[in-house]
Amino acid sequence: MTAPDDTRQKIIDAAKKRFAHYGYSKTTMADLAVDCDMSPGNLYRYFPGKLDIAEEIAREASIRTAEQLSHILTQPGRSAAERLHDFLFQDLRETFLTLEQDPKLVEMAQIITAERPHFHNEGIKREREVLRRIIEYGNVSGEFTVADPEFIAEMIQSATLKFSYPQLFTRLPLERLERELEGVYQIIIAGLRAGVSISDSPQNLVNH
Repeated sequence: MTAPDDTRQKIIDAAKKRFAHYGYSKTTMADLAVDCDMSPGNLYRYFPGKLDIAEEIAREASIRTAEQLSHILTQPGRSAAERLHDFLFQDLRETFLTLEQDPKLVEMAQIITAERPHFHNEGIKREREVLRRIIEYGNVSGEFTVADPEFIAEMIQSATLKFSYPQLFTRLPLERLERELEGVYQIIIAGLRAGVSISDSPQNLVNH
């Protein structure tokens, strides 16, 4: 990395530690400047504000999650239905355990989601791309008959959003969430196997 990149990463790493220990709300830019051994003015050269640093931390985590989920696409000997199951449950378990181990991240995630909805949509789009490819794989293998994989991937995300960001929606334990997700998965997979002819068309949505 170049020197500016090194400094940005130093700020991000310091913020991760302070947010985890004190929480997002109790951390100030002045605190981070002290942790990074720089003046507040110099810190603002790299990030306009605390929320921008938090967003960058969350973006790193989002990209890492999408990369981990994409490995499901190359797992040998797995059917499309099994890959979809792997995707949904890996997403649930990893996010749940991350937030459970560091509850202060929940506060930061809630603030970013509320203040920067474009960022939240950016992360959802990354994961939706993996879902779309799983559905297309099912079409090719003959497991599924889906007319519009992109649209159906979006609908599956809508139906399972609670399980992608569990602590933002509920305080249920992981076992209960897994039970619920298994039920939702069974409904989804039954529909995919039966054939899904709907697509992203205003006429279809009105008629149904």
